[in-house]
Amino acid sequence: MTSGPALGILELSSIARGIVAVDALVKRAEVSVLSAGPTTPGKYVIVFAGGEAEVHESICAAIEVADGMVIDSLELPSPDPSILPAIIAESTPPDSPIESLGVLELTGVAAAVRSLDAALKAANVRLVHLHLARGIGGKGYWLVSGALHDVEAAIEHGDAACLPVHRVGREIVPRPHADIGDRIDLFNPAQSRRF
Repeated sequence: MTSGPALGILELSSIARGIVAVDALVKRAEVSVLSAGPTTPGKYVIVFAGGEAEVHESICAAIEVADGMVIDSLELPSPDPSILPAIIAESTPPDSPIESLGVLELTGVAAAVRSLDAALKAANVRLVHLHLARGIGGKGYWLVSGALHDVEAAIEHGDAACLPVHRVGREIVPRPHADIGDRIDLFNPAQSRRF
């Protein structure tokens, strides 16, 4: 299994063509498919990792066979270290009280990961939760915590990293109630399934 510094994401409008795209990308270069499958509303999402050159070659091959059915794509050469674990694992409760909470909701998986990477690199915040696609109409959203000024900066940078058409909502909650995670099912594994 290959792992590397780069992450690739493809969202396609056709499930059948998505399967062809997965085949093309793994045949082109040595990458590891982290997740590939259908999601609502009838999209096919592929998430894979590998070396930077391999991810680039693979995404090019997949886009070529996708034949115009790509909704969005992402090549992330050096993702923030907390992104990959959040994609492949469930959320866990924070180990300290949340000072401020920021949330950005986007139309798709690639846009959500693109914006999260920008947010985490721009401010001193901690990723609290990442939810991608399943059960929410193919959308993605993430939550970060930290000092209010850092959360504000993270939301600004995350929002700026995406086209306005991808934004669904953005909010900041200063001093959230201590039980907010339990009350809105942030850390319930049944609610945190992705893809």
